[in-house]
Amino acid sequence: MFELDNSATAGGGAKIKVIGVGGGGGNAVNSMIRSGLTGVEFIAANTDRQALGANLAEVKIPLGSDLTKGLGAGANPEIGRKAALEDYHKIADVLQGADMVFITAGMGGGTGTGAAPVIAKIAKELGILTVGVVTKPFDFEGRKRKRQAEEGIRFLKEGVDSLITIPNQRLLSIAGNNMAIIDAFRRADEVLLNAVQGISDLINHTGLVNSDFADVRTIMANKGLALMGTGSGEGEHRAVEAATNAISSPLLEDVSVDGATGLIINITGGADLTAFEVNEATTLIMEAAHEDAEIIWGTVIDENMKSKVKITVIATGIASNATLDASLGRAMAAGTQAESLARVSAPPVAAVEAAPEPSAMDRIVPAAAGAGEMEEESSRDDFDAIDAVAAVDREVAEARVAAKEPPPLAVPATKAHAMEQVELFEKERAVPRDEAAGARTRDVRADLARAQQIARSLGVTNLSDEEFDIPTFIRRQQNDKTL
Repeated sequence: MFELDNSATAGGGAKIKVIGVGGGGGNAVNSMIRSGLTGVEFIAANTDRQALGANLAEVKIPLGSDLTKGLGAGANPEIGRKAALEDYHKIADVLQGADMVFITAGMGGGTGTGAAPVIAKIAKELGILTVGVVTKPFDFEGRKRKRQAEEGIRFLKEGVDSLITIPNQRLLSIAGNNMAIIDAFRRADEVLLNAVQGISDLINHTGLVNSDFADVRTIMANKGLALMGTGSGEGEHRAVEAATNAISSPLLEDVSVDGATGLIINITGGADLTAFEVNEATTLIMEAAHEDAEIIWGTVIDENMKSKVKITVIATGIASNATLDASLGRAMAAGTQAESLARVSAPPVAAVEAAPEPSAMDRIVPAAAGAGEMEEESSRDDFDAIDAVAAVDREVAEARVAAKEPPPLAVPATKAHAMEQVELFEKERAVPRDEAAGARTRDVRADLARAQQIARSLGVTNLSDEEFDIPTFIRRQQNDKTL
């Protein structure tokens, strides 16, 4: 079923590809294809072979056939992640040659949540401008699915240049009592459709004012959270109405154009579009952005628009109110948390007199005191402290654990790194945990930190204290040294 289609890349202009991951992403791709959008290559990737076969995309990637047997990921993001790693080269081959890739998925399940971040990292490794557009689950889907969605979004954010999230719960506010659920989901798909079409029109279609792909890359590369909206207007104040609608979509996450550091504005109208209207609309949008924001804009004349004006806005480098509040809360709590951790792990006198240490990890793990043994209770305190630091510092960069042997030729470093981490983690969990806690080595501090980093980089955040009490790989090292 692995197929390549180069029809969308023929001719000039930037090559844009849209890849739908999992069931939700596949549905979004189908919706875009049915809309008649051209000039874009559509790709579907899924662990569910039956759903993949029914997808309208010309290019299809079955993920993890050996792992899942084509039966899906069972709502387990770890399965989705491993499935994408299994078909790393297929994904890379399909994405090769693209200038820009949109990755769309529904967060909270197995394939989309686990595989989308892997695909994003592959795209970035290939030097492709990568944008994520994902949905968050309804409240009634349960806390577990919402937690998985948040974890997936956190990992995806690390791999994409810009990310837009759409909470499905917002669909209820726009659907009302009479709108069919399928129509409500189409409204969410339109956010992706309008974003892709807006950028495609801006860089690939000839207009009165044109922008090129280099402009788009400047605005969207490494910018984090993004807002993408489209609005239309008619009548005397059509341009202002369209601009207002574009930056106030009820479907978007709790974000606004306020303070944006980058703006892409695409204005489409009929032959009667005036310079005054263009100025009026762009001024309204620009005044809300950061005073030093980078801005590119373009206009396209479409004879079919007649009395209408359509405006697409992409704002990057923004933060949601919730994100700002959370960041402030973490900053305020960090000092108190670190002070508390120092009291847990450091000797009483040192906790009072010592100056701040370079890192939280140094503060929470006691220094070696010459003796090679520690009490089991001390080990418990160390791991509790490590978990506390992880909760404060959720956005620490992925740990880079060097492979013991160089990766084979033609195997990208990211895959070798990820595969090694998965192998290490699985080996650790395979060792029984009923052995008595033995003496700890002098480099136990580094081992403890490494254990936490490996788990975090794998996205494993639900390990119990029992599993983290005495790491099995530390016990293995101790046993090796006694032989």
